[in-house]
Amino acid sequence: MSRTAVLLMAYGSPRTPDEVEPYFTDIRGGRPPSPQVLKVLADRYARIGGKSPLNEITREQAESLEELLEHENPGSYAVFTGMKHWHPFVADTVAGISEAGIDRVIALVLAPHFSKKSIGEYEARILKAREATRADFELTMVKSWYDEPAFVGLVAANLTETLKGWDSADPGTCVFFTAHSIPARIVAEGDPYADQLADSARVFAEAAGIANYTTGWQSESTTGEPWLGPDILNRLETFAAEGGKRAVIAPVGFVADHLEVLFDVDMECVEKAQELGIELRRIPSPNADARFIRALAGIVSRYSDPS
Repeated sequence: MSRTAVLLMAYGSPRTPDEVEPYFTDIRGGRPPSPQVLKVLADRYARIGGKSPLNEITREQAESLEELLEHENPGSYAVFTGMKHWHPFVADTVAGISEAGIDRVIALVLAPHFSKKSIGEYEARILKAREATRADFELTMVKSWYDEPAFVGLVAANLTETLKGWDSADPGTCVFFTAHSIPARIVAEGDPYADQLADSARVFAEAAGIANYTTGWQSESTTGEPWLGPDILNRLETFAAEGGKRAVIAPVGFVADHLEVLFDVDMECVEKAQELGIELRRIPSPNADARFIRALAGIVSRYSDPS
């Protein structure tokens, strides 16, 4: 029986404080960060405990997904993980898949929305590694999956639970759906990323019966060019100025706790909300929640039989 490889991919994260500099150097295409920039990043990791749990969570997601797929389709799937900017790198994992003689790969990035800056770059890494290893496996790339029914149901349930005790129809209460910002020029070139965030916010809000919601961007990098906005911190300032009192942040562009959630939301946004007199809550990240693993299995099943 032939097996299909499911390649789960995430951004990657340093596992120790000593790995922060080489990790960030990889993100910068081999250019080491300045001491000042490195200190800022290292300080952020220190504030969340010295490292991000992203790698461990991704591994747990993969193990849980393989267990579920094996239970439902014995011998049909093997699940691998590959990271964009840290170990195990996507290229190394592709080499392992090639050595295993697997003839079909379903590639799934653990980011729900498509952008050529994100999903497109993962796909390019797979194709480059496939060519380098002279592998001939068939590749099915999942472009986006924010509207997967089981994922929508999970987000809606988490929203309902997080809003408990608050009237979501009250103008003083608002849900802010966020995702990682990207350079504005990419969207200006026709990239669907911003439209997909807006559409996913609508889908999630309708599923949870929420009337007051908006979108915002977070985690902008300092590259010297305009990025998508407004930033979530600016959104909160505007909300407070208009009389807002209760905010729920739903960082739906991310599916695991890591720096962009644990620092950018749980610290920066919380501190901003306290300064503004806003009560703030965040929906839990999917992580290895069984409902999320079921959603991933549904995506794999759909792409295994696209007809």
